[in-house]
Amino acid sequence: MMLGLLLARAGVKVTVLEKHGDFLRDFRGDTVHASTVRLIDELGLGSRFRELPQSRLNNVALPIPGAGLVTVGDFASLKPPYNYIAMMPQWDFLNFLATEAAREPTFTLLMEHEATSLMFDGGRVTGVRYRTADGSEKALAADLVVATDGRHSVLRRAAGLQPKEYPVPFDTWWFKLPRHPSEEGAVAGIVPAFRDREAMIALFRDDYYQMGYLGPKGEDARIRAEGVERFRERVAGLRPDLADRVDSIRSLADLHWLDVRLDRLRRWYVDGLLCIGDAAHAMSPAGGVGINLAVQDAVAAAARLAPGLLRGRVPVKDLAAVQRRRRMPTVVLQTVQRVMHQAVFVPLFAGKRTGVPPILLFVVRHAPAARRLLPRLIAIGPRPEHAPAFARRPERPPSTPEPLN
Repeated sequence: MMLGLLLARAGVKVTVLEKHGDFLRDFRGDTVHASTVRLIDELGLGSRFRELPQSRLNNVALPIPGAGLVTVGDFASLKPPYNYIAMMPQWDFLNFLATEAAREPTFTLLMEHEATSLMFDGGRVTGVRYRTADGSEKALAADLVVATDGRHSVLRRAAGLQPKEYPVPFDTWWFKLPRHPSEEGAVAGIVPAFRDREAMIALFRDDYYQMGYLGPKGEDARIRAEGVERFRERVAGLRPDLADRVDSIRSLADLHWLDVRLDRLRRWYVDGLLCIGDAAHAMSPAGGVGINLAVQDAVAAAARLAPGLLRGRVPVKDLAAVQRRRRMPTVVLQTVQRVMHQAVFVPLFAGKRTGVPPILLFVVRHAPAARRLLPRLIAIGPRPEHAPAFARRPERPPSTPEPLN
């Protein structure tokens, strides 16, 4: 959606295919990072974005026995006004981008259109085949196809692109618990909990908690075989303060299982096709950086590719240039995630530790530079991108009437 908006503002004729009929999917990442908020301001959309229902995540804290919650990343240390992460349902953010992109005459969004395969002319990708809501199979020719179809990308597989996979010790089961109006606490706080061979995080929302249960990889079948009552016991054991509402987990159908993956394509492109976001590099939820990384990919791709698209041909060297620019931040963040996996989650799920590693506590307490680095790494990211000049617009007041279709 971001790439489509940016390219359309350059005057490129762009079509986005979305296989669903709407964007309403629970338990997608709901973070809009500081560098993305800055990008939205550069596009002249800041006031309209801030009208959307959202809350602010100001820090990341970990529970330390005997010390309560200890802040390991304080976003307030960043330069304002980009010193927070906005928390909002991803469908609101996608609808926002779709609305703004629809103002551009060269932008088309096709809902319930699922890309199923690629079209080739010799060794070059020349478009996509797709399936509509009524099951019809159709084709769309294109000067360039950008695969943004996620960690199980159909299009990268059709192009013969194979990712290098890295071991991940856990999967995540997402679910909701009600949050009472009388309960206090920062709406956008994050509270983790650790216990022998399991962990859980809670993201505070206005009227509910978005909960993530973390367990050893490959345990989904066993967890479901144990039944809903046993899962409620797990939740209550990790968060006794929320035990009074675990009955709201009515059945195991209320759990959304995420098969956590960490991988990266060695090559993100072939002639006529570029992969970005999770299609190029699936990220672990550790640190919640995947969305921001994908948005930054989109900005870099738009800046590099728009001139060639306006001429009607994108040379392979331009696709390679996008990968070169975005590979470093991807490698950095994936390396940090792999270190987190080894330092925190591997010992936890092996039963060797039930809390935060001592080395992390030492760093938090005695290395101020490291405390400043973590919030920047999460909220801004390595090599943040700025909106290209062709996509920038003057700020439009929120009260501006919507254009008539």
